[in-house]
Amino acid sequence: MSTSPTPTQQQVNPTPQYEIITGVIERLTFHSEESEYTVARLVHPKSKNLTTIIGSFANIQPGQTLQLTGFWRDHPQFGSQFQVVNYKETKPATITGIEKYLGSGLIKGVGPVTARRIVAHFGLETLEIIENQIDPLAQTSPEYPVST
Repeated sequence: MSTSPTPTQQQVNPTPQYEIITGVIERLTFHSEESEYTVARLVHPKSKNLTTIIGSFANIQPGQTLQLTGFWRDHPQFGSQFQVVNYKETKPATITGIEKYLGSGLIKGVGPVTARRIVAHFGLETLEIIENQIDPLAQTSPEYPVST
């Protein structure tokens, strides 16, 4: 008499329900330069706790706001994870998101302290000013002149 093996999550649900979530990368737990496989922690509005996301990411950094398409899976050791199949970067929509984005090291010479000062001065308009009106940014910090 043979016994059937215990079905895995993928055998039980061969066609996962795709979902779209948007959030801010809080931190990278693991990233392989070779395969681009990444495990990261994400803050998103539908969860009180950080969400673990896994997938292939070319270059994501803490502070980035991403719109992710994927599905939920339950890892036997690490619990609930969001398996990302597609993603795109979006602009941060909150003061905290903008601060983290600017202070994440994506922009040379702008660390967390400078990012906080810039966002405190320009608020939610910060990214618009950086992208389209660099002159007001240069005028706010005479000790750090910005060359255009």
